[in-house]
Amino acid sequence: MTSPRLQKVHRLLKDAGLDGFLFMNRANLRYLCGFTGSFGALLVTHHKTVFLTDSRYTTQAHQEVRAQQIIAYRLPAEGIVAQVEALGLRRIGFESETLTYEQVQCLRSRSPAVCQWIAETGGLHTLRSVKDADELAAIEGAASLAAAAFEEVLHRLRPGCREREFAFELELAMRRRGAEEKAFDIIVASGWRGALPHGIASDKLIARGDLVTIDFGCRWQGYHSDETVTVAVGAVDPELRRVYDTVLEARNRALEGIRPGVALRDIDALARDYIVAQGYGDCFGHGLGHGLGLEVHEKPTLSSLSDAVAEENMVFTVEPGIYLPDRGGVRIEDLVCVTAEGCRCLTRLPKNFRILPA
Repeated sequence: MTSPRLQKVHRLLKDAGLDGFLFMNRANLRYLCGFTGSFGALLVTHHKTVFLTDSRYTTQAHQEVRAQQIIAYRLPAEGIVAQVEALGLRRIGFESETLTYEQVQCLRSRSPAVCQWIAETGGLHTLRSVKDADELAAIEGAASLAAAAFEEVLHRLRPGCREREFAFELELAMRRRGAEEKAFDIIVASGWRGALPHGIASDKLIARGDLVTIDFGCRWQGYHSDETVTVAVGAVDPELRRVYDTVLEARNRALEGIRPGVALRDIDALARDYIVAQGYGDCFGHGLGHGLGLEVHEKPTLSSLSDAVAEENMVFTVEPGIYLPDRGGVRIEDLVCVTAEGCRCLTRLPKNFRILPA
């Protein structure tokens, strides 16, 4: 019986009029056939799946890969084209956002003249956007692990602590609890650096009266988490507290508006319009959120430019923020799963205003 994941590819082949599809993106390989190595290729046709790799991964492939045939090649292009010919494929799709121009030209130059290599993006954007039960369990497990690690080290966030030191302690705590890796470079942005949406942890000393934004996550069983909290180290400027309350209300409004069938641009608007109404519209420049799973940034995207709608079991972030240059900023981020009637938060840390001892 064909797996539900491969059934998605078969629909893509039918809709795009393709004989087969070549996958080389690492996340797609893991999703479709279970391969966790760094280099391989999967050919999917209407009736067959063939996995190809080199001698470094043949043993691993036989242990991990779900495919009807596993083949070792000497050179990638030669091995792939040989299978294209053996399978009689004529119209072959490929991941235009993964393969380089040079790789595609190499495949085309070695293929019979009747073969057409066709760049495909549209159908791929939705391939992994709706999660199954195993994926949801892994994502929620990663989020729980990261949250527990955060609470374990939060007491270290005190005046005189360097941002980089706290990021290191947080990463170490996640690793101790079983994380395979941090999901991305941990953001710790305190004081004026809070106005930097991607303020990777620096040597800045955290000071009394700072708001500190911490954006962190981990990878567990191949899947990622992503969560952002902003905390106060002692009493903060009253306007910064107002900014916090504004971002929290924007986040709450967005969560309340999530349900199947709602346009993602409308969910973005629920948060954005509130921030605009409070006078901070120019200080919220990024989209409201992004999909997450085997990669930290996946489809769908929540922004004013999105043309997708929420579907049950989609997983994405909701992360409104306000950034005041030279003063500070606030971002609050949760990871949610769309349910039949609304959404469920996969992240667990409280988002109420927290004041740490100073």
